[in-house]
Amino acid sequence: MDARGELILHNCHISPYSHGNIMNHDPLRPRKLLLHRKEINKLMGQTQQKGLTLVPLRIYFTPRGHAKVELALARGKKHHDRRESIKEREAGREMERAMKSGR
Repeated sequence: MDARGELILHNCHISPYSHGNIMNHDPLRPRKLLLHRKEINKLMGQTQQKGLTLVPLRIYFTPRGHAKVELALARGKKHHDRRESIKEREAGREMERAMKSGR
């Protein structure tokens, strides 16, 4: 979200056209997302009041060559949930090591 109330997609790599020339676009440039004003206001309200974050889920191209982005509202994990996820990941690694050494 920028100061003018527009949605901007940052750090998204869209490869340049392979048969293009020196005038190709920068693959990491910020891109303005086109939404209706009502949609922008709704998303702005939810991200500011409820503590949600906008997350791009999927990017796809239309037959006309336009890039479209599927957005989702997501809530971050709580501290105890993060610790639980780390424990599960570590347990999985330990199991993999035990299986690998047993072979």
